[in-house]
Amino acid sequence: MNPIEIHCENTGSTLLVEGGESLRDVARRIELDFEPVCARVNNKTEGMYYCVHRPKTVEFLPATSASGQQAYVRSLCMMLYRAVSRIVPEAQLHIRHSIAKGYYCTLNDDAGYLPVTPRLLAEIEAEMRRLVAADLPFEQREERTEDVIKKFENQGLSDKVLLLRTLREPYTVYWRLDGICDSFYGALVPRTGLLTSFDLRPYKKGFMLFSEDAATTGDMQSHEKMYKALTDYINFNHILGVSNAGEINAMVLNRNSSDLINVAEALHNKYIAQIADEITRRHEEGGARIVLIAGPSSSGKTTTTKRLAIQLMANLLKPQVICLDDYFVNRVDTPLDEFGQYDFENINAVDLPRFNDDLTRILRGEEVQLPTYNFETGKREFRGNTAKLEKGGVLLIEGIHGLNPELTASIPDNVKFRVYVSALTTLTIDSHNWVPTTDNRLLRRIVRDYKYRGFSAAETIRMWPSVLRGEEKWIFPYQENADATFNSALLFELSVFKEQAERILKEVPSDEPEYCEAYRLRRFLEHFVPIQAEMIPPTSLLREFVGGSSFHY
Repeated sequence: MNPIEIHCENTGSTLLVEGGESLRDVARRIELDFEPVCARVNNKTEGMYYCVHRPKTVEFLPATSASGQQAYVRSLCMMLYRAVSRIVPEAQLHIRHSIAKGYYCTLNDDAGYLPVTPRLLAEIEAEMRRLVAADLPFEQREERTEDVIKKFENQGLSDKVLLLRTLREPYTVYWRLDGICDSFYGALVPRTGLLTSFDLRPYKKGFMLFSEDAATTGDMQSHEKMYKALTDYINFNHILGVSNAGEINAMVLNRNSSDLINVAEALHNKYIAQIADEITRRHEEGGARIVLIAGPSSSGKTTTTKRLAIQLMANLLKPQVICLDDYFVNRVDTPLDEFGQYDFENINAVDLPRFNDDLTRILRGEEVQLPTYNFETGKREFRGNTAKLEKGGVLLIEGIHGLNPELTASIPDNVKFRVYVSALTTLTIDSHNWVPTTDNRLLRRIVRDYKYRGFSAAETIRMWPSVLRGEEKWIFPYQENADATFNSALLFELSVFKEQAERILKEVPSDEPEYCEAYRLRRFLEHFVPIQAEMIPPTSLLREFVGGSSFHY
């Protein structure tokens, strides 16, 4: 065979390799100041055992990169599964969802949760350390799907079997480690010896898996409300009999998705009504005159606010909505981030003195002229909008900083009621692959930005890291200040987003840096059978993103 050209982005050099060599072999010929755990090959993330058969552009990635971190966590999960299967062979490992900087795991059998004692957890961790010391390879393989199904059946991985049967692909990629098989929708690191940093800590009915020293993750007690919001939905999933992609797909293929949609929407209505009832009770006791509704990007704050207003009216209150964005300072006065860009997530992007003064006057019964922010000119305008709190009146204020005490520092706490909204996804792909909340929200935003704001998927993906940094600094530290938490995730939404999001993501050119993330999201969506958006009610929160809502935005 003729030699193949590989251009290395790390060194800016081109080298010749024999066809069929792995990325690991190629990396050994290059002087890197780190050990790569995966690589970006023509803007697609691949594992180090990926074999090169044609000319490629390759960038080797360390564990500290975004793709490297994802590969590291996936690999930890497979190593955890190997350890659990050896120490507690009768247990089923469920990696359920992320909380704070860790991943909540449980051990189950047919009767329910198995107790996780400190001694048992120490044995599992010791087995993981033994696997690290053994420096075993994570082997990627591809075989006929029916053969992979038999392997998973032999290991008791029924959820993976159901998923493969609903997707009906002829061949399936899977991974092997120390005699067991597993599947993940992305690259793993090449060997267990690289997984030196991790920790296990008992938590609730199970334990937390951390990809770093647990001492750096903070107090888990500070996430009680997030845990409750997540587990409430997990219990709902159990009653409904739908908790993973295979079960969702089976319902869609059996034409039962309308039942799933109706029940999930009814649960949303129930929780919003409960929040409205609590606001009404406090209002009648002299509090809850101002309701602050906060949450990260694409959490569905706007629709939640509108639906909450309807429930409050049904409770004979008079809600009036104020958008916090209208109190932005003029764009030229917006704080800058560390990169010299406008930091719109910064709380000081809001005119705090004016906002607090207006709220104080409204609480005194005065009529106040409300500003309107013109996003085209970047300036505040006054268009004759006013606010006055009448008897039975409640102000609903929507904005990302609602839970931050600094936002309403001049307002007494007893008149405030705080609602936190986020898409706390409880659906999993299977028992070892969860659906990241950030992926769920990013897909929402990609679809919405494309439809309503004229942004391409590449533009939205490009902005997303900055959005996440802002949320980590200005939103998540205050989420436990909430008086109520509303989980805006819907079990069926990824199936609804599938076709629209895939179409939009395919428009990202393969030579743009954002193609790597677009391709990853497309691979992720391949696990779901589509549901047509026409089946979604016009009042659904998803209509904020896919269109067709009966609400005006």
